[in-house]
Formats: sequence, structure tokens, C-alpha cells
Amino acid sequence: MCLCTMLLKYALSIPPTFKKATNPVAFSAGTWYNNNNKDPGKIAETSRGENMKHKPLPIGVEDFKRLVDNEYYFVDKTLMIKDLLENKETVNLFTRPRRFGKTLNMSMLQRFFEATEKSNAYLFDGLKIAAYPEYMAYQGQYPVISISLKSMKRASYQEAYFEYVKLLSDEFERHETILQSDAVSEEDKLEFQKIKKRIAEPKEYNSAVKLLSKCLQKVYQKNVIILIDEYDVPLENAYHEGFYDDMTNLIRSCFESALKTNPSLEFAVLTGCLRVSRESIFTGLNNLKTYSITKNKFSQYFGFTQEEMKEILQNFSLEQYAGTIAKWYDGYRFGLTEIYNPWSVLNCIDSYLQNDMVACEPYWSNTSSNRIVKRLIEESNERTKSMVEELINGTPIHTQIFEDVTYGTIDVNQDYIWSFLLFTGYLKIISCETFGDETYYDMVIPNVEIKSIYKNTIRSWFIDHINRDSRTDILESVIHADAEKLEDLLCTWLTNTISCFDEQENYYHGFVTGLVSGFNGYMVVSNRESGNGRFDLVVKQRSRWHHAAILEFKVVEKYNQMTKACEDALRQIEEKDYEASLRDEQYENIAKLGICFCQKRCRVKSGGVDHFKY
Repeated sequence: MCLCTMLLKYALSIPPTFKKATNPVAFSAGTWYNNNNKDPGKIAETSRGENMKHKPLPIGVEDFKRLVDNEYYFVDKTLMIKDLLENKETVNLFTRPRRFGKTLNMSMLQRFFEATEKSNAYLFDGLKIAAYPEYMAYQGQYPVISISLKSMKRASYQEAYFEYVKLLSDEFERHETILQSDAVSEEDKLEFQKIKKRIAEPKEYNSAVKLLSKCLQKVYQKNVIILIDEYDVPLENAYHEGFYDDMTNLIRSCFESALKTNPSLEFAVLTGCLRVSRESIFTGLNNLKTYSITKNKFSQYFGFTQEEMKEILQNFSLEQYAGTIAKWYDGYRFGLTEIYNPWSVLNCIDSYLQNDMVACEPYWSNTSSNRIVKRLIEESNERTKSMVEELINGTPIHTQIFEDVTYGTIDVNQDYIWSFLLFTGYLKIISCETFGDETYYDMVIPNVEIKSIYKNTIRSWFIDHINRDSRTDILESVIHADAEKLEDLLCTWLTNTISCFDEQENYYHGFVTGLVSGFNGYMVVSNRESGNGRFDLVVKQRSRWHHAAILEFKVVEKYNQMTKACEDALRQIEEKDYEASLRDEQYENIAKLGICFCQKRCRVKSGGVDHFKY
């Protein structure tokens, strides 16, 4: 048994002992603390705490100052500051999936450490960090360089480079009071002005962050804290758009000097989805400490923990939905900490408060990049397709994890894709086993929300990437009730694509719908009332009213049940008179097809045509 499994089992075997703060509504959410923490009684009460259920939800709010000033509801993660100061690492990289609070935490760090004309100390009144005066002494004491690379997600390298020049210009302009200081040389001021005005040479942009650090250190007489948010967004985008090498060279040249050979650096914090590859991004960066989702340290500071979720639901009187929310958005594990997706939770709670008919939806899939999942499906070999099917159908996959996987190495080894999916939030570890010097992990899809991403991506792939000629043959077979040909074609597609057997009839329904949809002159209608019931699928010509087809689907567990199931489907079409609406529309030729599926086998019956293929 490996150390990961031992720690996991040990953690799960210990009953949690939590003590609630004296006045929970006096703090932001998440004021549950472990009895082993230092001096928990120090947490001061504050007048900020009116009933939390009346606070607006900070959906999309990533500025810590705005969040506090406008009294949004939020989960207190300020003890991350204490742990960061105690850690004393020079360069810290936190890798987490998208929308797990990285940007808000970076904003919190900036508001805490940055020396400003007007103090930001009030922002931390009553929060957890305020219980530690020895760490509050660091508030407002450092010059801070804060850069987010999110805006560099562009269609071409030239556009991405323009955005990089712009964000450097904006950060220099934010610190333009440097130009008034006698501590900065005229030569440095001249270079400062060129970068601010976006007229510098490329080589000058390469060392721009180091130059700004040098100038700030001279003015404030203190070393600089550098915050780089979402460092790998431009790398991911460049990987998909085809200019990954150029972007890698830019990131390396621009930040290596700032983080590796910068005497003005106090410490740095970077965030992203994947770890920094020392070989490809920061060669020789020996002072880098990476905290990925497999590490326990700092694990509670990104996303919502179980205790934080308990308090959130209590504050909004939504305890009765705890099970449903957990099923949809729980299931992540960072280190030994169980984590909920914060973005999806907040959106779901907002839907419940608005009394929406459907509260639990795949909110995260609408904001995160799913392009890598689509690429996995399109380019996967038979083994990978089989493993994806196992995941969708609830079976864990057993594979190795590579911590140093980057976008540039995904195509080197097909097995790297599982590491990528783990670190970007599409998988979670449930156990691990060590054989010699190799560790193998059992991983599953975290929750219903992520499972829906896999399924929906697969279905859209059917429509976007299948061969049109082959689909035309399927359409013609349906319209003309050619059962034998239709069987051959459907079985071929079932063999070559990824199936979701856990959905049974719904999966096969969507599968066939995707194959017959999108043709000019034809309409596909699903689950409509006709006669004495609801048909599964109807395909009909739009204007000529010559041909239409009724498809009824059945799914069985055993192959020897398929013939009878097809016959039952045809009998159902007749008994419930599904063709009634088509007769009313004056369709002349109405085909009737009973189609039965059993895993990747298919059987079709129509007008006595009877064939079995697999």
C-alpha cells in the first residue's frame, strides 16, 4: 500500500472534531476551525456580520477589495497568508482546475501585502488572519507586481504578444509614481517609459518584470512580491491554436529573469492548471515549489471544504439540498481534503434562491476549456477509448500519473492524457498502489457535472466529425426501411466510437439522433405525442411529404433477447398508432423500424427484414 493510500485511509478514519466560532455570522463563511489550530479564541468579533443569507453571492467577483467593500458573501481563506509567510519558499506555484478560486486568492494576497497610499488593512478586520497580529504586521509593507495572463488567450501568436505588451504597459502605468523618485536612475526611467508607452524593443520586454522589480525595490527599499495569475492560459491556447513553441519561448524569456536571477525578489506566487516544466519554461529554476492537487499543504484554500459547505447551506437555509449538491459538485480531492467546485456551488445556490425549476446544472462546463476532452475522443486509440467508456460507465481506470505533464508533452505519450485530465479537474484519485519505483492510481469521474461534460462532448463529436457520406447512407437506410444496411452501418459506428452504457436507452437515442440530424430537406423529431403515445424518433422530409420513418428503440441486457425486443418495438408502433400525425400531414411512404441495442451490438427489424450483426 502506498503512502497516499495510507494517509487517505487514516484521514477518513478520524472523526472530525470541529468547534464553531462564537459568533458565526460575524465572519465570512467558513469560520469552522479545528481544535488543534493556534489560539482560535483570538478571532475577534466584528460588526460586519449581519445575517449571511442576506449577502449577495459573489458570482464572477474576483477582486477581493470589491468583494469586501460591497459586502458579498464569501468563504474566508485568509489563513493562506499565514501559511505562505511561514512557508518561506521563494517561488510558489499553485496548480488547480479553472474556477476554483485562484484569481480571488491572488487578489487577496495583493490587497494584503501591497503598500498603498490608502491602507487596505480594514479589508481584513474580523477575518481569520486578524487573529494573528504577528502576521498582520506584514499588511501593506511590500511593493507588489500583479500580472494575469488570461487576456493572452488569442487566435494567433501576434495577437497574444500584443496582449502581453499591453498588460506589461498597464502594470508599469500602475506604478508610474516611480518616475517621480530620485532613487531610480534616468536610464531606468527611460526604459520604464518605453515599456509603459509600448514602444520598447522585444528584448526589453523580456526583462521588463525584472526592471520593474528593481525600480520598486529602490523606491520602497524593500524587495518585491510578484504575483502571476493563470500563467498557463496562453500556453493551453497556443497548444490548441498551433503556436505552442513560440508561446513557450515568450513565457520563458519574459519570466525566467524575474524569478530566477532577480535580487529584488522577496517571493513570488504563480497559479495555473499544470505545473511549470523546468525543462521547457524556467530552465534551472531551483527555487520553485509546486503545490499540485496531490499535495496536502494549502489544500483547503482552493474550493469549498465539507465544513465550509455545511455552513454555507445553513446560512442560506438550503440544508435539504446537501445530498443533491454533493452528487453534482463534490468529489474533488486536493491532498487529503475533500473539495466542492466553488463556481458551480455558488451558481447552484443562486438558482435555488431564485426558485428556478432546475438548479443543478453543469455550470463549470460552460466556463472551462473542454477542448482537450474533445481532442482525446477524436485522437484516442482503442485502449484509450475503452478506458473512457469505463470512466463514463462508472468503472475506475488504473494508470500512472506524471506530475510534469505539460501541454507540449500530451502528444508524446497517450497515457499523459490521464495526468492532464486529473490536474485540470476531469478526474479524481480514489486510491493508489506502489510497485517498486512505480505508482499506479485508481481514478474516477468526480461527479455528475463532470460526467455530463464527457457525455455531451461525445455527442457533439458525433455531429461535428463523422463522415457525411456514411451518415447519408444511414439516412437513406432509415427512410427506405433497409434494415440490413442500417444494421451494418450502426454496428460499425458503435464499434468505432465511445459508448455510455450507463444511460441505456437515452444514450442510444442520442447516438442515432446525432447520426440522422443536420441534413438539408429533412427534419428530426424526438419524443413527441402521436396517436396513443410518444414515439422515440421520427425522420421526415420537410417539404415533399414523400418519405418519413418512425424509429422505436429498445435496450436489452442479453443478446438472445434482441429479436423479441425488435418485434415488441414494431408492435408498439402499430398498437399506439405512432403514424397518426404523419398520416395527418399526408406523408405517402412511412417506414417503421424496431431497433434493439445490447452494448455494441445492434439489431433492426422492418417489414419482416430480420438481421443480426455484431
